[in-house]
Amino acid sequence: MNRIDRISAILIQLQSRRVVKASDIAARFDISLRTVYRDVKTLEEAGIPIIGEAGVGYSIMDGYRLPPIMFTREEATAFLTAEKFVEKLTDESTAAQHKSAMYKIRAILKTAEKDMLESMDHNIQVLKSRPQSAINNNDHIQAILNCISHKTVICIDYLAGYTQQQTKREIEPVGIFYLDSFWHLIAYCRMRADYRDFRTDRISSLTELDKKFEGKHPTLKAYIAQTAHEKKLETVVMKVNNRVLPYIAEQRYYHGFVSEKKIRDQVEMTFLTTSIEGFARWFIMFGDEGEIVSPPELKERVRIIAQGILDKTTNISL
Repeated sequence: MNRIDRISAILIQLQSRRVVKASDIAARFDISLRTVYRDVKTLEEAGIPIIGEAGVGYSIMDGYRLPPIMFTREEATAFLTAEKFVEKLTDESTAAQHKSAMYKIRAILKTAEKDMLESMDHNIQVLKSRPQSAINNNDHIQAILNCISHKTVICIDYLAGYTQQQTKREIEPVGIFYLDSFWHLIAYCRMRADYRDFRTDRISSLTELDKKFEGKHPTLKAYIAQTAHEKKLETVVMKVNNRVLPYIAEQRYYHGFVSEKKIRDQVEMTFLTTSIEGFARWFIMFGDEGEIVSPPELKERVRIIAQGILDKTTNISL
């Protein structure tokens, strides 16, 4: 990216939030803080009313706005792709709000970009697997987000998955996330006096109460990090041959997949798992095409399971 494009992008970033840290700008564009300071000074010299406070960050004087923004073809295509995901993987209310926003985006595109989106519309599809069929059976996501924003207590009728019992709860919503084909709501349950994970497809009804709660709850990010720590997740590193990847591509996400890196004809994968036993039994499925790097107890458990299988099928010991 050349300097002119970067400075324009920095101006847009400054308008996207109340306060933007210099370190965030540096990380986004992979530049030094000194370069950030120089670029911001260029904007100031161009008449942009930027307010900078040491140790806090930059902000633009309230009331200042850019003229209408023009999007690139790549950005327009990214919006179209996002629209497909929102339509299939959220509720009807969220999809409707996003479609309304897309009309506004399309309205400021050049004719060539509008025509391009029309032609691309039928070339991008998001298909739902069978478990995802329940995602659009309710219309709670926007209501939940609204209650999170206004710190409003919610009353829900909820079907607990492990007991299959219908219960009524008053909850204080913290945040929502998408995992394994379902949307989840993390909230403080007043009945249990603790935080709980509620799957939104199991909420049969939701009512916003005329009650407010104080902002004393952790952020969703902090809650998830703390939960992972409390569950004492085990770090697993394994290597698999490239040819086995197509067979475990989807399964790995159910076993805590974190990252991967290619090493010649193999891929080294890192996982965070709650169950060494469960991971060992999954690994057995394709173990002849891979190897456990760590931890040692996982290696030993795989060896014991493999020995047990061998003992039942032959009289030859490992």
